[in-house]
Amino acid sequence: MHPPALAACRRERGSAVAEFVMVSTLLLLLGMGVIQLGLALHVRNTVVSCAAEGARLGARADVPLTDATARTRALLAETLAPSYGQDISTQRVVTDAGVQVVEVTVVAPIPVIGLLGPTGSMTVTGRAFDERQVSDP
Repeated sequence: MHPPALAACRRERGSAVAEFVMVSTLLLLLGMGVIQLGLALHVRNTVVSCAAEGARLGARADVPLTDATARTRALLAETLAPSYGQDISTQRVVTDAGVQVVEVTVVAPIPVIGLLGPTGSMTVTGRAFDERQVSDP
C-alpha cells in the first residue's frame, strides 16, 4: 500500500460504527412514526364505527335517543378506553333533502405518543336514517 492510502484508511477507522448509529436511529424514528400513524388511524376508525353503531341503535323507532349515547359510550369503553366516551352528543337532524337522521357526535382524544402522553382531539360523527320518518303516500 502507498502511504497516502494507508493514512486515509486510518482516518476512516471506526466510521462504520458511527454510520450504523446514525442510520439505525433514523430508521427507528421513521418506523415509530409509521406505527404511531397506524395507531391514530385505528383509533379514528374505531371511534367512527362506534358512533355509527350508536346512531343505528338510536334511529330505531322503538328506542329512545338516550340509548344511542349509552350504546356509543359502552362500545368505546369496550374497544378503546372509557376516556374515549366522555364527550358524546346525540340529536335528530333534518338534512337539506328533508330526511331525518340521528346524529351521534364524539369528541375523542388522538393518541400522540402511543396511548400515553399529550393528546389532541378529533370530532367524528355517525349518522343513521331515522325510522320515525313520516312518509308521504
